[in-house]
Amino acid sequence: MEKVFVINGGQTFAHSGGTLNKSITGWTKETLEKEGFQVRVSHVDNDFDPVQEAENFKWADIVVYHFPVWWFQVPNRLKFYIDEVFTAGHKNGIYESDGRSRSNPQINYGTGGLMHGKKYFVTTSWNAPDTAFTMEGEFFQQKSVDEGVLFGFHRMNAFTGMELLGSFHLHDMEKNATVERINQYEIEYKKYLQEVFVKEKCVLQD
Repeated sequence: MEKVFVINGGQTFAHSGGTLNKSITGWTKETLEKEGFQVRVSHVDNDFDPVQEAENFKWADIVVYHFPVWWFQVPNRLKFYIDEVFTAGHKNGIYESDGRSRSNPQINYGTGGLMHGKKYFVTTSWNAPDTAFTMEGEFFQQKSVDEGVLFGFHRMNAFTGMELLGSFHLHDMEKNATVERINQYEIEYKKYLQEVFVKEKCVLQD
């Protein structure tokens, strides 16, 4: 059975209650279990054992991250989780080194990951509307979420050896988070999830 580790990066902080990412995590678990995947879930807002969390990364075929974007970065609790868990995974299934040798330290940076053959998937939620990324003259200068704000996040996962499986981004989730829009996102997300993961399941089974 193909194994998926889901990380809920939502947290309670200031005016955020983490409820949207709790819902997204539920959509993911429900959809993937129906498709025959074995799913484990961790929530960064809970207490965690970094060594056990590193074991979840090692166990999984696919790692799924769900998080809101705060000030154009991952939330502070998710950053803390990553720092702790990836450190616990040093020479323990996540990464061996930065990949360079002392004889020629100018090359091969970022090639010391131990998670080759695994993939990751990410969803983010935003206050910013999608037009802020696509319209000329708007804030993100027509750079997509993945090309712009998430560039460092994607490089972090590449450092471990993982490859991107897919991404899905929910926009305007503060000023315009109507029930109708959230329901539509749920439909679109579950459809996309099924398409991407069922295709990947066939690859894993070959």
